[in-house]
Amino acid sequence: MQSIRSVLLTAAAIAITLAALVFTASLAVALAGIAAVVAVGSAIAARLNGKPAHAHARVNPTGERREMRIWNDGRGTIIDL
Repeated sequence: MQSIRSVLLTAAAIAITLAALVFTASLAVALAGIAAVVAVGSAIAARLNGKPAHAHARVNPTGERREMRIWNDGRGTIIDL
């Protein structure tokens, strides 16, 4: 009787361990899928955004350069060329 109980407890422990392994693996696959979707969405969003343009100070017809003024109004940086 003791031997049968030991076998049953061992089988139950193995079954619980396998169930925990399958559950953990399924969570890992789900998290990897969510991370992949977020990464693809981020890549697509980055492609849709325009590239920033470099600011250059204009030169007057006389050849003198104007002073560039830069300030932040709280909503973003403003560059006055």
